[in-house]
Amino acid sequence: MQLNGKAALITGGGQGIGGGITRRFLEEGARIAIVQRRPLEEPLASHPNVHLIQADLTDMAAIPTAVEQAAGHLGAIDVLVNNAGIMFERGVEDILPSEWDLMMALNLRAPLFLIQAALPHLRRSGGGSIINVGSIEGLAANPGHATYSASKAGLHGMTKALAVDLGADGIRCNAIAPGWIASELSEKYLDAQADPVAARAGLRALHPAGRIGQPGDVGDLAVFLASDRAGFMTGEVLVLDGGRMAKLPLPF
Repeated sequence: MQLNGKAALITGGGQGIGGGITRRFLEEGARIAIVQRRPLEEPLASHPNVHLIQADLTDMAAIPTAVEQAAGHLGAIDVLVNNAGIMFERGVEDILPSEWDLMMALNLRAPLFLIQAALPHLRRSGGGSIINVGSIEGLAANPGHATYSASKAGLHGMTKALAVDLGADGIRCNAIAPGWIASELSEKYLDAQADPVAARAGLRALHPAGRIGQPGDVGDLAVFLASDRAGFMTGEVLVLDGGRMAKLPLPF
C-alpha cells in the first residue's frame, strides 16, 4: 500500500472531492484526521482510521488548534491536503466585499495558515507532502466566477512559492486542478436545467475522455502526490479534467 503508516490531515474530507481523497487514502493504508464544519456520515463516521475535528477554517484562531488536535490524535502529520473550499456565482457588479472576504478566507488564507501550523510536524516527520486542491478555474473561468477564479489562481501561485520555500525541509508542495467532478451539488445543478438529459450529454461532449470526473479520480492523483513515489515532484499544478482544457471549441 502506497501510504501505509502515513498520517494525513485532510480538510473537507467528508464529502465530494475530499471524500474521494479520504477513501483512496484509507485504501492505501493512511490514518486520517478530517477537519471540517459538518459531522461525518457513515461509513467514515465509524471508521477506525478516521478522526473528525469540527472547526470553522474561516476562523483564524481555530486553525492552529485543529492542527494540534490532528497531530495529537495521529501522533504525526506526514501529509496535509488543503481541500476545503467554497464557490458561488456572482456577476462583477454584484460581488460584495463580505463575499470576497469569505471566499478568500476559506479558499486561500486557510491553506496558508494550515501549512504554517503543520510545519513543525512535517519537519519532525522528516519532510512530507502538501497537496492543495485548486481548480481549472484558476487557469480559465466560467461566467460569474471572478472571485472563485482569483482564489484558485492565488492558491496555484502560492503552491509554487511554498515549494521553493519548503524544499530545504524535504517538504513537497503540489496542487491538483480538477475540472468537472461529479457531486451532489453538480447533479442538482444539472437536474435544474431545462433539459437535464441534453445538459449531461453536452457536458460529456466537452471531455475527450468521454465522461466527467469522479471524486476517486482526484483521490488517485492525491495518493500518488502523497506517496514517496512522487519524491521528485514539487511546485506543480496538475490539471485533472479529462482533457477538457486541451480541446479547442468549434462553432458547430
